[in-house]
This record gives sequence, structure tokens and C-alpha cells, in this order.
Amino acid sequence: MTSTGQDATTTRQRRSRHNPHSPPHNSSITSKRGNKKGAIPRSSPSLAEVKKKGRMKKLREAAEQDLIMGLQKLDLNLEANALSGTGLVFDEKLNEFHCLWDDSFPESPARLHAIKEQLTKEGLLDRCISFPARFAKKEELKLVHSLEYINLMEKTQHMTEAELHTLADTYDSVYLHPNSYSCACLASGSVLRLVDAVLGAEVRNGMAIIRPPGHHAQHSLMDGYCMFNHVAVAARYAQHKHDIHRVLIVDWDVHHGQGTQFTFEQDPSILYFSIHRYQQSQFWPHLKASNWSATGFGRGQGYNINVPWNQVGMRDADYIAAFLHILLPVALEFHPQLILVAAGYDALQGDPKGEMAATPAGFSHLTHLLMGLAGGKLILCLEGGYNCQALAEGVSASLHTLLGDPCPMLVAPCAPCLSARTSISCTLVALEPFWEVLVRSAETFEDDKMEKDKEAGPLEPSTPRILTWPVTHARTGLVYDHRMMSHYNIWDTHHPEMPQRLSRIVRHLEELGLIGRCLILSARPATDAELLTCHSAEYVARLRATASMKPRELHREGANFDSIYICPSTFSCAQLATGAVCRLVEAVLHGEVLNGTAVVRPPGHHAEWNAACGFCFFNSVAVAARHAQTISGHALRILIVDWDIHHGNGTQHMFEDDPSVLYISLHRYDHGTFFPMGNEGASSQTGHGPGMGYTVNVAWNGPRIGDSDYLAAWHRLVLPIAYEFNPELVLVSAGFDAARGDPLGGCQVSPEGYAHLTHLLMGLANGRIILILEGGYNLTSISESMAACTRILLGDTPPLMAPLRPPLSRALASISETIHAHRRYWSSLQIKKVENDEPATKEEFQQASPGSAKGKATPKDNILEGTGKVILASVEESSPGHVKSETPMVEPTRDQSLEAAANRSTLDQTTSEGTVGDTKLASCNDKQTPVSSPFPGTMPHTSPSNLIGSLKTMVLSEKTEEAPDSQTPDEEKLLGEAAGGQDLADSMWTGFRDSDEAEFYAVTPLPWCPHLMAICPTPATGLDMTQPCGDCGSLQENWVCLSCYQVGCSRYVNAHMIRHHEVSGHPLVLSFIDLSTWCYHCQAYVHHQALLGVKNIAHKNKFGEDMPQPH
Repeated sequence: MTSTGQDATTTRQRRSRHNPHSPPHNSSITSKRGNKKGAIPRSSPSLAEVKKKGRMKKLREAAEQDLIMGLQKLDLNLEANALSGTGLVFDEKLNEFHCLWDDSFPESPARLHAIKEQLTKEGLLDRCISFPARFAKKEELKLVHSLEYINLMEKTQHMTEAELHTLADTYDSVYLHPNSYSCACLASGSVLRLVDAVLGAEVRNGMAIIRPPGHHAQHSLMDGYCMFNHVAVAARYAQHKHDIHRVLIVDWDVHHGQGTQFTFEQDPSILYFSIHRYQQSQFWPHLKASNWSATGFGRGQGYNINVPWNQVGMRDADYIAAFLHILLPVALEFHPQLILVAAGYDALQGDPKGEMAATPAGFSHLTHLLMGLAGGKLILCLEGGYNCQALAEGVSASLHTLLGDPCPMLVAPCAPCLSARTSISCTLVALEPFWEVLVRSAETFEDDKMEKDKEAGPLEPSTPRILTWPVTHARTGLVYDHRMMSHYNIWDTHHPEMPQRLSRIVRHLEELGLIGRCLILSARPATDAELLTCHSAEYVARLRATASMKPRELHREGANFDSIYICPSTFSCAQLATGAVCRLVEAVLHGEVLNGTAVVRPPGHHAEWNAACGFCFFNSVAVAARHAQTISGHALRILIVDWDIHHGNGTQHMFEDDPSVLYISLHRYDHGTFFPMGNEGASSQTGHGPGMGYTVNVAWNGPRIGDSDYLAAWHRLVLPIAYEFNPELVLVSAGFDAARGDPLGGCQVSPEGYAHLTHLLMGLANGRIILILEGGYNLTSISESMAACTRILLGDTPPLMAPLRPPLSRALASISETIHAHRRYWSSLQIKKVENDEPATKEEFQQASPGSAKGKATPKDNILEGTGKVILASVEESSPGHVKSETPMVEPTRDQSLEAAANRSTLDQTTSEGTVGDTKLASCNDKQTPVSSPFPGTMPHTSPSNLIGSLKTMVLSEKTEEAPDSQTPDEEKLLGEAAGGQDLADSMWTGFRDSDEAEFYAVTPLPWCPHLMAICPTPATGLDMTQPCGDCGSLQENWVCLSCYQVGCSRYVNAHMIRHHEVSGHPLVLSFIDLSTWCYHCQAYVHHQALLGVKNIAHKNKFGEDMPQPH
């Protein structure tokens, strides 16, 4: 249903779909073509064609009915379902404690006073829904803390100052006041009140402005200004009271929230993400467990994520990059039902503790990115922040965003620094075994010469701009005119680009009450001056002349272009569509509205400088971009995102040498055979001259591209580049022919998917974004998709998405191709795999001496260096919605590390044994049992010996091999994959002794890998397991390639199979010895259903019978 013709009039020549190698057509010759975009029939169809058209109509109607049934399950039709309102808990009683012996202590009542003054000044208190604070009950605190510890804290209410001082000195960086306990209970209860409000549908999100902070508090220990761990208690409370099964905790405080991590590091129902200053453990709390290599223990492996910053001065772009590349993809796979944020603001520029350079605007963006998750159920809980003015502005910025205000523009530069990219890469490498969405997230490539100036170390902090929040008459503008429906195909009433596309969209918006929520703008025709910014005068005159042509002349003129029909109203409709978009641009730039939607036709993104193409006549988006630059008086930075399933060839050509316009297109390419055909939509097309790098093509090669694929492109490519470009206006060529059920696109993007894409783009350009309708030919799907996007523009919460499949391997390949083509232009794409070979230390996961105060760095020579070398031992574990593949362990002190993990509550804080009043203090040798998780699928804390035994059992596989008695250290290398060529220490093998006589090795294969698509059918002649190596004739340790079925020997013979892989790139090989399968790309064994067929054939050839089936 795509075009197979050639464009005889445009400057770019296209090739036949069925013969892509045919010679270019002479542009000076006008000829008739065969099938066009949308499979337009001839003017005099045959009987067979008429019958075929009838069958296609029935198929289209059937597909549309299926789509309607699927969409009826969505909450798109009830406006009442859209929650609104932001809850706020802010109680003055939280200021009734302070440090009695140090007036300069940074955690003081002045923090909350400054916040209240700022929120009052900006009128935010009145805009929020206030909830009274309440005290947390002991039963609620016991969800995380021990009763003995709670009772001890309760007794502090009656202690003297000397007793309080003595007790406080037994902990690290804390003070105590007679009111500390009651205020800490009130702080925890405040968060619990918001949990009830959000999960009880009273509000959609909220913020708890509280003190003291909580994220350092552990099971039985005060730590780092914290008594009770508010977010940890809130997470357990949500699970107990509201039957929530998955909670995401995000900690952006500049200090690592070790208390929260230790509470949940074995629990797969809690995903903990922390981004903090680390500096190779020189920064408080001086824990190796704060590094990227700490990914959790037991069933919680992969659910603990640390992004450690190893230098000061980190900026907004660094934090945003970590969110885009790590947090958002993992969170979508985790599928949280609630998000709790440990919202510390000590990473703001000017904070004496953090020494970072983040801005309030940056925290606004982080908040916005999180609002797309969990149906918007988001609660921010104040933690640190010790520059009172910066703290107040940071809280204000986050609260503005929770209330639906647009994110402010960021201060340049907007690209992550080298240190940030390194930290992100390390974290990705550690997490990739656990999350399917992170496959190929960090690329391996050689350094390219950057076209832009490379950074030279940390950047000097810039002066933060004073934030302003736009005040508009209305939030969303809508432009539409029924006169655009007068453009229609005279000869084919079933042509996909039909007038009903507009009427169905508008009718659906009316049914949902969305039109009444928008500011309706009157459309106007585009002026000649506006059209001439993107089209030649000759072409405009040629198209204007069609208004007076007769049908035969119109048909002849339409045949001169590619996939075009023309009627007498075509010129006026195209002129009106373009002018309508220009009117919406004026409304946005002049502050009448914040954003807008243009429901217009005919579409425009295929239209060239001097030619119509692919249903398009005037390039509305291109003209609108030039109009925006004209009325702004300068080369406004404009981002054009084209998500129409067809490549916007016309838009690309108009801006390919212009660095003021960044054009990003995601489209079906199918190796040049999908309309508009040719290589213009290839990833290698990056622009010309000064515009090099500003044309970005994500070329999908095949159908069935869906939500997960587009979101992967957004996270890995589109948003990193867009943030680095830092646009002042965003225009979206919003074609919906990639939608599920579209007859031309063949893809599977859902209305919810389009909603999330829109939400993510709204963080850019101060919220100034305009959606312009392009393609989309299933009337139901375009109506639902446009409605979903309009809801987001109006400020509604992005809808919950169903659990997503992993991105397709071919989709990831397309994204990677584009990243490789553009990494030299955009430093935000320089996320590459980093190998860390530093050995682990005995103190890998133990706390350094607690003698240094919070916020102070320890001298470098007093800190054990090294981040630990991670080796991967594969385990098959699963939890609801999450399939794990590998288990990271740290070598060589695994047992010591696990033992430390099991006793966090006693080993992470060294306390002295003594008494204060009548209370005995816990010593570091006291055994304290943390609270176990009450939920199915989680692992309770266990004793060190039991935990070690459990993990030893987990690494056992279906296949074990006893080492020969005569085995030497050199021979142990043979236990590493012979084809893969890894030593034992670097492989996925795990060794342990069951007795004094023999040492056993075991491995569990990956249950899935992204390269299974490379498996080809076995030859008709079958497999001969006695076949020699095809190169040397060896009969020892041979392997067969599962792509071409060539046989080669292992590395310990003559390594011919390795050489075959290096030359061919074929990833998967099967062992003739034990029928195991090895993937070179994953560097791992693989066992999957897709391999059973070839394994059974091999087994039958080797043993004369079918492979046994597991019970």
C-alpha cells in the first residue's frame, strides 16, 4: 500500500519499490506512475480492481472494529477520571526542634522558614490542596524500624541536654532535641497522609515539606540528621494499607540514601534509584555500597540503582541524562504503582554541602519526567538542602511542575559532562543483565573526533537565571476549519487521505469535552510571503492555477507528482491548513496559549520546494518554523519532531543545511523500499554544511514497531539530543499512521504511547509545543491518538501503560545506527561501555570510619580506592513483570560482602556500648533482625550463613562439571567457554567446594538474548555431530554456527570458530560436546525455546534419540 512510483518533478529521485536498483528517472520528463502512497488506483479501474477495493474496505472496517474494541478498555472517554490537584503538607510544628549545642548546625528551622516565604511570595500555597500533618504510629514506624530503636528515640523526649548530647555522639552527624522524636513522627506521618490522599484519589500528586530528613536512617540507627526513614516507611505503608505491589523510590539528594538502600536491597517490590555525589567514596557516607556496582542482593538484585558522581560541579544536564538513559527505561519495565521521591536540594548551586551546580529549573525537569510514570501518582518528600535561598527556589520549582506549570528553559550547556557519561555508562553495564530494556543501551565504539569543542574538565558554574512562569490566557489552543474538508479525491471516494479524517477527530474531541477546554483559534489562509519562505513562486502559482482547471486537467496535473490527487479546492485547503498552523504559532509565541493542536489537512511534510508529494502540497510545519523565526526577530532554535510513519523528505530538504532547526524523524524505511523510498530517510543522512548533525533519521526496517520501540528511541536518542539542542519552540509533525490498526503503517503505537511521547517533549522549550496533524488513515486510531495527545497538552496525567514488551532487536539496531551516525555531533550520545578492572577490596560494601561529618570529604589517602570488578553469574529469577538473567557478584570477597549486607543494621554504624539514663545503647555486636517483607515474591532478610547458602544454591544449574583431579590452574581456563575465550575469573562460571576432594563449577544460561533472531533453519541434510572443523579438519571441541552451519574448532584447538565469528558477525554457536549454546555478543551461554529445535536435531544425531523433555 506504499508507493512504487518515481517522483518526476522533485529534485530528489526515488526508485521503484520492487526494483530499488532501477536507474534514476529524468526529472525533466513528466510520466505517469503506477501505485502511489496509499495505493491510489487508476481513474478507470477494472472489475478486478473494484472487487479488490471492496475487499480492502471490508478488511479495513474489520480492523477498525478490532481497534474500537481494544480502545473501549481505555479511560479516554470519561473526563471525570482525570485527577487534578496537588496535595501539600506543611506544618509549623516541624520547626520546634533545633541543635541545642551548635547554633550553626545546617539542619535548622531556617530551612522551612525560607521555603514558606518563597511559596507565599509565588502564591503556591493557595494553589495547593493542604492536608493536616499527623503523627506516625509506632505500628507504622515498625514497618521499617525496630521497636527497641523506636522506644529509645521516644525516651529522648525526657532526656537532659547532656544526655541528648551523649546519645547523639554515638551516631554519625546527628543532634537530638526533646522535640526531635515528636517532629520525626510528625514528618513520617505527613508523608503517610499524602500516600492516603494520592492512592485514595483525593489528589493526583503531592509534596511533604518536612524536617528532619529521613533517607539515611536505618533499621536501628540514626544517621546523617535522620531519625526515621520517611520514604521507606511510606513505601511499606502503601504496600500494607493500599495493596500496592511495586513502588519506585527516587533519591536525588546529593548524599546517598544508604538507609533506604539497606532497607530494600533484597526486595524486588521496591525499585530504589539514587543519584548522588560519591567521589570514589571520599564523600559522606563513605560507602563502597554507594557505588554503581551495588545492585542489590538475592531477589533484589537489579532493583538497587546507584549513579555516583565522581566530581563536583555537576549540572542539570548530567542529572537529566541519568534519568533518560537509566531511570525512565527501567521504571517503565518495572511498572511502578507509586513514586516516592527523597527530594533533597543540596545539589543546587550554592549549597555548602553538595558543591554541585544544579539549578531549580533542573529539578523542575526531573519532576516533570517522573510525572509520566505510575499514572502520575508522585509524592515528593523533602530531605536535604542547606542553602536556604536555593532550597526555597528548588522546592518552589518542583511544586510549580507538580501543579502543571511548564518547565523553565535550562541554562546552557545542556549536554552531560565526561565524568557524568562515565558514571552513567558504568551503571548501565552493571544493570544491563537485569533489565531487558537496557540491552545495547551503552554502545561500544571508537572515539570519534567531536565536531563541537570538547570539554576541558569541570565547567565553571554559571549564574542561574531568575525563573519566570508564563501566564497565558488559556493553556492549549486548537485551530480547525471545516472548509479544509472540501479537498477530496474526485475519482476515488475511498482514498485514505479523506475529509472524514478531520471530522472524526473533531467529533471525538467534542465527545470527550476537550474542545471546551481549549481556546479555539480561527484559521486563516497563509500569505504568499509565508508560503515563499519554503516554496518557489513558480510552484505556488502552478498550484493556484489548479483552482480553475477542469477534472481531466486536474487528473493530468496530479499525475505529474508522486502520490497526489488534486481537486478545485485543493489550493485553498492547502493554503488554509498552512495558515492555520502559522496562526497557532503566533498564539504560542505571543503568549495567548502555552501550546496547541492544529487539526488540519491536507498534510504537508512530504511537500518539496517546488513539488507536491505524498498527499502533501504546502509544507505546513516548515512554513510555520520560518514564520516563528520571522516574528521572533532572530534564528529561533526550533525542534521539529516527525513521528509520521513516512519520512518527511520535504521538511528534511528545507532545513538540512540550517543549524537553527533540528529535524528528527522516526519512520519506516525498510532499507529504502518504504515510501517515499530511496536513501533520503537513511540514518546516514545527517545534513549538509553548517547543518551537519541537525538532521536525525531513525529508520525502522520493518513493521510492528510499537510503544516500547518509540520510547527507547526517545530515551536513548531523541531527548538527549533535544535537551542538548535546548529548543525555544517544538513543532511535531503528528502523523498517526504508526498507530495500531493503520492500513498504511503496519505498526502498533497506542494512544497511550503517543500521550507519553507528547508528555516527554513538553519538558522542552518552556512548554511551547505545537502538534500539527500529518498522516493517519484509520479513523478510529487517529481520533483516539489525537485525543490522548490533546489531553496531555491540557495538563492531564499521562495514562497508565500496559506492561511493554522489550524493544525489538531490529528497532534497537536502527536506534544504534542513528547514534553511531550522530555521536560525533552530540556529546549526549557518547554513552559507551566502560570496562572497570580494579579489584574488589575487603571493605567493598562496608562503611568507612564514621569520624568525618556529613558533607565533608575524607582525604584521599584514607579511603580505599577502587570500584570493584563485577563478574556475572547467571541466575534464573523472576518476579511479576520482571525477568532476570544474570546475577552480579563481587570478586574475591563475596562471602564477606554478603555477610555485611545481611547485618547492615549493626555493621554500618559503629556505636559504643553504654547507657544513657535507664536505656542501654545497642553495640555493633548486637544482633538486630531487620523487618522482613510481608509480600509474595520478596525475600526476607536472613542470617549471613543462610544468605550465603542460598546464593550458592542459586548459582547451581542444570549442568555441572566435575574438574579432573589432575586439573591445574592453567587447565581451569578450559572451564571458561572454549569458543568465547574467557578466563575463569572473567567468565560467568562460579566455583565452590563441596568437599575437600573435588571442586565443582556450575553456570546457569541466559533465558533470553537479543540475538536469537540470527538462528537460521537447519540444513535439509541435518547435522553431523562428527563433522570436522572446516578449516583444519580437527575433530576435537568443535562448534557449529547456528546462522550458516559452518563447523569450527574451539580456541583451545585452533580457534577457527572464533575467527569465523569475527569475520561473519554470526553470534550463536552450538557445542558438539555438550550441546550448549554460546552467544559471542552477550558473552554468555543461552538456553531458550527457540534453540530446542536445533538442539533436538543435534541430540538425535549424536545419541540416536530425541532429547529428553523436562518434567
